[in-house]
Amino acid sequence: MDCAQPSESRLLELLPGCVGYLAGVETISARVIDGASDLKVISRNGTGVDSIDLAACERRGIRVVKAEGANARGVVELTMALLLDLARRVSPSDAALGSGAWEPRMGFELEEKVLGIVGCGKIGQLVARMAIAMGMGVLAFDLYPDRSLGSLPGFRFAPLEELLREAAAVTLHCPPPGDGKPLIDAKAIAGMRRGAILVNTARAELVDEEAALRALGEGQLGGFATDVHRIEPPGRTVLLASDKVVATPHIGGYTEESVERAIKAAVDNLLSALQEAGL
Repeated sequence: MDCAQPSESRLLELLPGCVGYLAGVETISARVIDGASDLKVISRNGTGVDSIDLAACERRGIRVVKAEGANARGVVELTMALLLDLARRVSPSDAALGSGAWEPRMGFELEEKVLGIVGCGKIGQLVARMAIAMGMGVLAFDLYPDRSLGSLPGFRFAPLEELLREAAAVTLHCPPPGDGKPLIDAKAIAGMRRGAILVNTARAELVDEEAALRALGEGQLGGFATDVHRIEPPGRTVLLASDKVVATPHIGGYTEESVERAIKAAVDNLLSALQEAGL
């Protein structure tokens, strides 16, 4: 399967004359939007719209719709896989065996540990339920907490500082701060429990990766897993070369089921938006 994303030049060739566009995670720049004079609707087969120039869309009156929640299950299951990988040192153990070395690495069990969930929407809530089923306690932080979750055993909302201080593992499921600064910076990492592990399947901009690399070297962070990268593909980096880092190529929603749900939702959204626009 060809997974290449269409380039700006390719989009400039394809979109003129189109009234609707079913978009993936490719960058849709102001130049592309201005070149598509007939475009009325962009429908994302996912939830993120970071790659779309929304200001240009607003200026042109182009509606942007999202397939909310379609890939949630895939992201949740990858989050749990990365969490378990870090806790049991699966990837570095596999790499050692692959190179011919026998290097048993001690991990830790997740039962009775606290998982900190930053961002408790649909994805965060599913992560919480899975963690609780594994015997973990959950602290969650969300700007708009759903108080109905208080009935879950071992779950409660907490301030971010408390969550970072108490959690043996932290997982991120929120958008980046509006000011453009990383949510998990050097100060936040210093406030984490020593040796805690961090999982990011949300947005690369959430984490100061240089601070994370320093913390891994100092032992303040026990491990870091990420599915998202500031530049994709990221190429070779010092962070990704660390044996305390597990990285995947933005595959959170890349399951057969999630892709099928997302495409169906995106097509339905596109047709509905075009119909509402009288097209």
